[in-house]
Amino acid sequence: MRSIPSSGLWRTVSITALLSTLLLLFGFGYSVKDMLWPSESTYIGEDLSAKPPASAKLAERKEILVTAIGDSLTKGTGDATGEGYVKQVIPLLSEKLKVPVKLNNNLALNGQRADQLADKLAKDKGVRYSLSQANLILFTIGGNDLFQIATGQSASEATGELNMDKLQKELPKGLERLERVIKALNEINPNATIVYVGMYNPFYDLKDLKDGSLEVQKWNQQAYEMIHQYPNMMMVPTFDLFEKSIERYLSSDHFHPNNEGYAQIAARIVQSLE
Repeated sequence: MRSIPSSGLWRTVSITALLSTLLLLFGFGYSVKDMLWPSESTYIGEDLSAKPPASAKLAERKEILVTAIGDSLTKGTGDATGEGYVKQVIPLLSEKLKVPVKLNNNLALNGQRADQLADKLAKDKGVRYSLSQANLILFTIGGNDLFQIATGQSASEATGELNMDKLQKELPKGLERLERVIKALNEINPNATIVYVGMYNPFYDLKDLKDGSLEVQKWNQQAYEMIHQYPNMMMVPTFDLFEKSIERYLSSDHFHPNNEGYAQIAARIVQSLE
């Protein structure tokens, strides 16, 4: 075999090393460019031009993506297991419809009012995108609005008494906020199945606050009339689940459901879906 002269060998090694160095520098420079001057194509998940999934019955889909939004009830506050009703809906619905069901996002926030949610739906592009990609949207809202109207404070900070007269008088203001939310959700994703979980009176067992159920029912009735205008929306009632089972289904804060209470809500949602 003919040997390579030593000068040729060193030349070959030098050229190879130079090419390797240039390749390394090119790759490093390309990575730094993307970090310092990212192009739009490098960001995935904010393509606001993406269209909502085509309208179809949930049972006809190969996969169901769920996005949840709203207040502490959708967040699952009060459930020591952290499941809430949203995470319990996932396996129940998958078993019923025999298709994979995945939770895309739970965007609920403790203490959120309907007016705050309406503003978020109008301005937060990330929230709008997540909702636009869902096949099923679950939401609760209104409890903090009613509580604030009745006490002048948020549900998490309230120390004063509930004013039923004030609640009755100013209930329409809360419903106007709810209507903004409903219209925004339909605008963002008119093809998704959208489920609103109705309100209940957590103070039904307190003599002076039992009549609060009358205002809650007025809220639910008006909410149903709003939702009834949209073929893709439905309302799932919950007031009857809690009125006779407060001690069994509410957590120790006497406001939010416990795990078993959320399980009852989840079961009723799944019963309503097809």
